[in-house]
Amino acid sequence: MNNIGNLDRLFRAVIGLVLISLVYTGPQTVWGWAGLIPLATAITSFCPLYTVLGIRTCRSKTND
Repeated sequence: MNNIGNLDRLFRAVIGLVLISLVYTGPQTVWGWAGLIPLATAITSFCPLYTVLGIRTCRSKTND
């Protein structure tokens, strides 16, 4: 079940890619690999933490 909306997905993908790029440029620390987490949640449209907190940023599907 998806719980991440399109704008949230875009934001997560950008943040993830920026963090990963820090591994190759900038301070070149392993902390840049933390960008895999927001990137993975953007790709799958699912955030386990949102489930625990009861948050949904995507539109709910209604049965008409």
